[in-house]
Amino acid sequence: MRRFLAPLAIAACLTSAALSLAPTGGAAGAPWFANAVGNATQVVSVVSTGGSNATIDIYQRSAAGWQALRTGVPTHVGSAGMAAQARSGVPATPMGVYTLDSAFGTAPNPGGGLPYTQVSGPNYWWSGDDHSPTFNSMQVCAKAQCPFNTAASENLNIPQYKHAVVMGVNKNKTPGGGSAFFFHTTDGKPTEGCVAVDDAQLVSIMKWLQPGGVIAITNR
Repeated sequence: MRRFLAPLAIAACLTSAALSLAPTGGAAGAPWFANAVGNATQVVSVVSTGGSNATIDIYQRSAAGWQALRTGVPTHVGSAGMAAQARSGVPATPMGVYTLDSAFGTAPNPGGGLPYTQVSGPNYWWSGDDHSPTFNSMQVCAKAQCPFNTAASENLNIPQYKHAVVMGVNKNKTPGGGSAFFFHTTDGKPTEGCVAVDDAQLVSIMKWLQPGGVIAITNR
């Protein structure tokens, strides 16, 4: 995604309705993330293929083990590739395992198990002001009345956020640790730290996601 660049700019950046997510074969052997996702049964795996490009594989765990539901989905990550950790002002996608707790978008809720907020106008923001208690959270306010620095924040009423899932990066809101990391609709370009895919693919994944799902990111 594209962001406003400021001195302290933020670093970014199965239901019946999801029948298209079907097993691609038998249960897989232990995937690369198997020892890092705890009890999670739904995993969006993001693996770098170089630069700002990556692929996504979708996995479901059952009593039989891990099963790939979709593989090789073309994906864009940060313009600076991937990094070991998130940092404000650095357009790299942080590696690791992150929760997928909620979603939002300018389009209506496509369905699925995550709570969804529809962005219905210009007053929806993701605060990137690490001097504010609002840091790294969604806020709804008119620009002139927002209790945080909007120049260091993201307005969410943009095409890349037709649909987006919030990645649990820097959940403890550490200043300088980045904010506004999303799994969102691609515009065909590198992001400022987010993970971006074709909107139809994203909608299908959102319909499948339930609370407890995670995104696992690596450059291996």
